[in-house]
Amino acid sequence: MNDKAVAKKVYKYNMSFYYQSTIIYFVVFVLYIIIRGEFIEDSFTLITKDPIIYFFAIIVFISVLSLLYNLYKNRHMEVSDEQISFVDRFKRKSFNYDDMIRIKISKKRGQSVKAYKNKTKKQKAVGSYSPF
Repeated sequence: MNDKAVAKKVYKYNMSFYYQSTIIYFVVFVLYIIIRGEFIEDSFTLITKDPIIYFFAIIVFISVLSLLYNLYKNRHMEVSDEQISFVDRFKRKSFNYDDMIRIKISKKRGQSVKAYKNKTKKQKAVGSYSPF
């Protein structure tokens, strides 16, 4: 077997947006229920015929589903001495350093990012890869 220890750094996918949005949606939902409900003789009555309550409930439900789905996918990036790997629960895409000429990272949204240039195809093939 290989006696060489491979040092590998793992960078997890940032889930803070999903956590924050789910919490904010839930807080707004609860505040709306409290404001819209009726306090009559020391009891609280919820008005269930309000369509906005259902709208907020759907938004909270979708937000929780997307959070759970992204937690399940377990996306991360592994950087080792020989390659960079984009990994999730279902697949792994690896790029060897020997096959790369340059790495260009861009913040333009809506376009594919030029992530690598392949040396093995006569210097003409330029690959475009979105890691997730």
